[in-house]
Amino acid sequence: MNPYKPYNVKIRDILTETEDKSLKTFTFEFASPEDEAAFDFTCGQFGMLSIPGVGEIPIGIASSPTEKPVVKFTVFKTGRVTTHLHNMKPGDFMGIRGPMGNGFPMARMENKNLLIIGGGFAFTTLRSLVEMILQPQHRDRFGTVDVVYGARTPGMLLYRDELEAWEKRSDINVHITVDGTDDPDWAYQTGFVPMVTESCAPKADGNTMAIVCGPPVMIKFTRPVLRDLGYGDEEILMSLENRMKCGIGMCGRCNIGQELVCGDGPVFTLARLNRTPGEF
Repeated sequence: MNPYKPYNVKIRDILTETEDKSLKTFTFEFASPEDEAAFDFTCGQFGMLSIPGVGEIPIGIASSPTEKPVVKFTVFKTGRVTTHLHNMKPGDFMGIRGPMGNGFPMARMENKNLLIIGGGFAFTTLRSLVEMILQPQHRDRFGTVDVVYGARTPGMLLYRDELEAWEKRSDINVHITVDGTDDPDWAYQTGFVPMVTESCAPKADGNTMAIVCGPPVMIKFTRPVLRDLGYGDEEILMSLENRMKCGIGMCGRCNIGQELVCGDGPVFTLARLNRTPGEF
């Protein structure tokens, strides 16, 4: 297959996620069943959204494989391509390349208790992971599930309907926080993600793995919290999707030492990242 050739997709639905309208979730359907089958992805992988004559961008896949035949991407309006995409309508056609990168090691995570930590826009691939785990055909494959998710303000939280549904379940513990708010009706945590993780997350018990995805500063200050909670470097998975570039490891711009985030990642154990220059 030609890795540079995108699949033809149609926008089925667009959902504005945040109060400032800077983040929208796009639901795509493939133009042909053959293309849909070929786009066989796992949680944690990403795709290249391609708009002819405009450009393309790497974005983490927000939907679970269990939500096929559609695929979802949550896009932050930040540049030329994303602005054009935000102005498109349901029924418009564009392209998707992928899936790309290595996703979460699902086989290794089986029978483990999971601590899932996300911040801001980077929660997209973690939504994919949680949605898959909570499906009836998969839930028994994993132990307890704790989710810590933070945004700057209540209006910047993603996936409000899903969060509400997760909170109502007895088989997942959800800890929502914002950096700050003056909303007197705010019923959740206030504080940065590392601080909330320190107070709410379960300690490592030899059978627990932590999965972290967020802005670099969040990752930086979450690492020592996890170590204090007893998580070893091999039990900490980090997604560095913010460093993705060409998607197939050819341009070299995503490298951390000898590691190429597009090809070798974006999911790495902290132990593996510790052998690279401290750029993440």
